Amino acid sequence: MELIEICKKAKKVKYKIQCLTTKEKNDALIAVADKLVAEAESIIEANARDYERGVSNGMHQGLLDRLLLDKKRIEAMAEGLRQVAALPDPIGEVIETFSRPNGLNIKKVRVPMGVIGIIYEARPNVTADAFALTFKSGNAVVLKGGSDAIDSNIQIANVMRKALEESGIDPDAIQLIEDIDRAVTTKFMQMNEYIDVLIPRGSARLISAVVQNSTIPVIETGTGNCHIYVDKDADVNKAVPIVINAKTQRIGVCNAAESLVVHEDIKDTFLPLFEKAMKEHNVEIRGDEESKKLMASAVSATEEDFGKEYLDYIISVKTVKDVDEAIEHINKYNTGHSDAIVTENKDTAERFLDRVDSACVYVNASTRFTDGFEFGFGAEIGISTQKLHARGPMGLKELTSYKYQIIGEGQIRG
Repeated sequence: MELIEICKKAKKVKYKIQCLTTKEKNDALIAVADKLVAEAESIIEANARDYERGVSNGMHQGLLDRLLLDKKRIEAMAEGLRQVAALPDPIGEVIETFSRPNGLNIKKVRVPMGVIGIIYEARPNVTADAFALTFKSGNAVVLKGGSDAIDSNIQIANVMRKALEESGIDPDAIQLIEDIDRAVTTKFMQMNEYIDVLIPRGSARLISAVVQNSTIPVIETGTGNCHIYVDKDADVNKAVPIVINAKTQRIGVCNAAESLVVHEDIKDTFLPLFEKAMKEHNVEIRGDEESKKLMASAVSATEEDFGKEYLDYIISVKTVKDVDEAIEHINKYNTGHSDAIVTENKDTAERFLDRVDSACVYVNASTRFTDGFEFGFGAEIGISTQKLHARGPMGLKELTSYKYQIIGEGQIRG
């Protein structure tokens, strides 16, 4: 189908979606979840074609991990839809009410954005997550996935559209652009007549391309150069498992830790334990001169290493003299995503929380928790690293706008 036809259909259907009741939306979400599980084999078959193509093309292991679907991951996708169905419906929420001296009564009410466009890469689970959140928040969605996951995305979208149709809902509530030509993607970024907001999910290159080329308002979901700072007052029995989890649980995700910062007073105790743990998980360490003295396996870090999102079994290490130097280093090299401190000192923790400029800042916990599901949002559309409208994991409320409803009794302006 031509791009223009897809966008026209989306603009037309958005008014239908806005009128659905909470029960109609929730019932449809449950039906879609059940259909995904029932059709898991067909989705896995389509995904296998994408995965085999990725292996043949030399796709990085971290991206292959993002691409792969199995029954467990499909069930998790379905559970995400059920979780969203169980969440309060934000549409119609009265945010604020007030009256003017002239007798006008004003309500600020939460409403859908309209049509949301999402451009993403080799993460087929995004197809389901994006639908769940946009649909529950009363929006139509147009999806443009990457060529790496095209077969998976087509099958997932087809299954969801079929479930909607069987539920009496217009299936154009979700549409997938199947054309993988980059020129079509660029053209999609300029469909501001039909698309109300555009959200990119993927690499720094993709996000930059969308920001530079789009004529549609963009919500940036950023890359993740996430830091763990181990303070002089850290409990190493907490610090080591936190770093292991943040770095190695899933290497190909934006909330994985890429950088370690260590207070010089604890480096002698902590770094040998850290090196041992990283060796056990086959993680390459790229350290500064001070840290290399304590870790024989470490190689020299470059300036580029401190600011890099590896999405690989690699981590950079920087030693600092105090928490202020740690904060300065993190604010210089981070991407505004997620950063953590491990410390038993409450004052130091508060200083870190207040001064680190990121969407999510942790004390004594892994950065891997920066996730809509973990935050209780059911799923997420992405992690926003910008500061306008939405920041951090973007759930239902972040996919809404608001309008003012003004009730009068015949007032006219003099």
